[in-house]
Amino acid sequence: MTPSRPLATAIGFIAVLLWALLALFTVGTAPTPPLLLNAITFAIGGAVGLIWVAATDGFGVLRGVSFRVYLFGTLGLFGYHALYFSALRNAPAAEAGLIAYLWPLLIVLLSGFLPGERLRGGHFLGALAGFSGAALILTQGGAGFQPEATKGYGLALLCALTWSSYSVLSRRISHVPTASVAVFCLATAVLSLGLHLLTEDTVFPDTPLSWASTIGLGLGPVGFAFFVWDVGVKKGDIQLLGTAAYAAPLLSTVLLVLTGVAEATFALVASAILITGGAAIAAHASYQGQRVRT
Repeated sequence: MTPSRPLATAIGFIAVLLWALLALFTVGTAPTPPLLLNAITFAIGGAVGLIWVAATDGFGVLRGVSFRVYLFGTLGLFGYHALYFSALRNAPAAEAGLIAYLWPLLIVLLSGFLPGERLRGGHFLGALAGFSGAALILTQGGAGFQPEATKGYGLALLCALTWSSYSVLSRRISHVPTASVAVFCLATAVLSLGLHLLTEDTVFPDTPLSWASTIGLGLGPVGFAFFVWDVGVKKGDIQLLGTAAYAAPLLSTVLLVLTGVAEATFALVASAILITGGAAIAAHASYQGQRVRT
């Protein structure tokens, strides 16, 4: 059964809520190196995927998916998370996470090139407001970047480019069943493990907290989130999803503050207003667009 556009959009937003936990869980997995972390979490995520496939389309649908699609999905998931985990190992978690969360802005802008989609003034205004809120936190209210974290910031920017491109291009293969994401996850785990053995020292999680964080990553932000996001970007309102995803950096930062990983600042309050307001503006623009189409 194919979900309606509003339902698919709501399903996709579940991923945004799960991704709000990504930075917090990633911090908790230290000192496990990025590629090994990729391998462990995507193995767990792949197991989640197999359960999803068994409960929905069944394993038979996987035979009809082309190798090119499997390659595309694997590179998208592998690339983003290898870059993300590396970024948070080389820069402060809150700042690096917020740079990585430029991907919602890029999704909103890039989605205008998709067939049947168009950008409205409200999308630009909403995206600008959300970007301004993220930038305000990133610059610590004007205090500026930390130069020693430049490598981490650069990796985080590549994260944003990778995930926004993957999400928008996924719309071009909307006919491919979501069950294929299970193969993306398992292939990413195998690829990550191979590269880990060639390039990294093996350091497994060494405390109950680090193991819990690793398992939490695999079940949620690096597991179930991919399947609901796939439904959202293929069948839902991708522009609204892209802008509403600005809630993720806000929620992520709040969680980091509440757990003592990051320090609360005045910029957080101002950013909350900008991010929430931007999402509301974009939601209104999408609603107006749907009224025009109908």
